[in-house]
Amino acid sequence: MYPIKITINAINQIKKLVKKKKLKLRIYITGGGCSGFQYGFKLEEKRKKDDIYFVDKGVGVIVDPISLQYLTGGKVDYIENLDGSKFIVINPNAQTTCGCGLSFSIQ
Repeated sequence: MYPIKITINAINQIKKLVKKKKLKLRIYITGGGCSGFQYGFKLEEKRKKDDIYFVDKGVGVIVDPISLQYLTGGKVDYIENLDGSKFIVINPNAQTTCGCGLSFSIQ
């Protein structure tokens, strides 16, 4: 069981982005945003010594230990709608979220 679930929509989009490169998806939390914390995503080749790393359906996922405490039990999805396309996090740990869904707070 992985600490964060990656939906099939997100898996498929990540695979399109990385193609044959040895890139992994880093999911992280930073301070800021409307609600206090915000989610970040980037593609990286290497991971740091203390990172948590797992492979889900052929996609490598990296999360640092501090971010993991806020993300455990969450789900990463990829959506396309009239507002555009983006990765989103469905986070059971978030007490409040902003309207755009990119930031959250924990109380």
